Amino acid sequence: MFLRPLAFSIRFWRFRSTAPASPNVAVVLSGCGVFDGTEIHEASAILVHLSRGGAEFQLYAPDISQMHVVDHIKGEPAGESRNVLVESARIARGKILDLAKLRAQDHDAVIFPGGFGAAKNLSTFAMDGKDCHVIPDIERVITEFHKARKPIGLCCIAPVLAAKVLPGVEVTVGHEEEEGGKWPYAGTAAAISAMGGKHAVSEVNCAHVDPENKIVTTPAFMCETKLHHIFDGIGEMIQRVLKLTGN
Repeated sequence: MFLRPLAFSIRFWRFRSTAPASPNVAVVLSGCGVFDGTEIHEASAILVHLSRGGAEFQLYAPDISQMHVVDHIKGEPAGESRNVLVESARIARGKILDLAKLRAQDHDAVIFPGGFGAAKNLSTFAMDGKDCHVIPDIERVITEFHKARKPIGLCCIAPVLAAKVLPGVEVTVGHEEEEGGKWPYAGTAAAISAMGGKHAVSEVNCAHVDPENKIVTTPAFMCETKLHHIFDGIGEMIQRVLKLTGN
């Protein structure tokens, strides 16, 4: 009388054991706040779309000082000093690790939100443009994931990180002309080309895929538009990244 329930349990266990694992994604932050750290809406959209896509995720940030702290009301440096990891923990709700602990072998993909922190704290792009350098741990992480053939997603200004570390990759930061202020950072496309990257024109609600290098990018706040268009573009980026993981 106990054979049928036992047989059912074995079949159920086999079904569970063959189910595909959820993708495990690393998300790298650069502080908290658009002018001196991570763009918060972009980070939130990334986490929402990862959750909706069935992915697990872990947040990381470098344990370094910010380039500077900006008063987000005045748009001016505030004369303070803050730590990138500590500030990023605000977005992560405290659940964050030092970037030095991030290894490609532990994750299926890595995502970089934008915000000026990517250009000020993760690199010197905000000051040096095409002649910038990327901090060592960011260069290491991008190189590790690229060599492992694991997808890398970047949005807003963050694609410059991939263009600098991996010359020849194709990314998008949107349009290449300002178009009356709709694309205020359009000059970034020329800087990407000057660094040896390839720039693809894209709309804000779309994502561009470089299939050879498994790089996925979307313009996000490089465009002056309604928030839901940016949210949709980030969603497209996340879908493409998760598809490239093969999970």
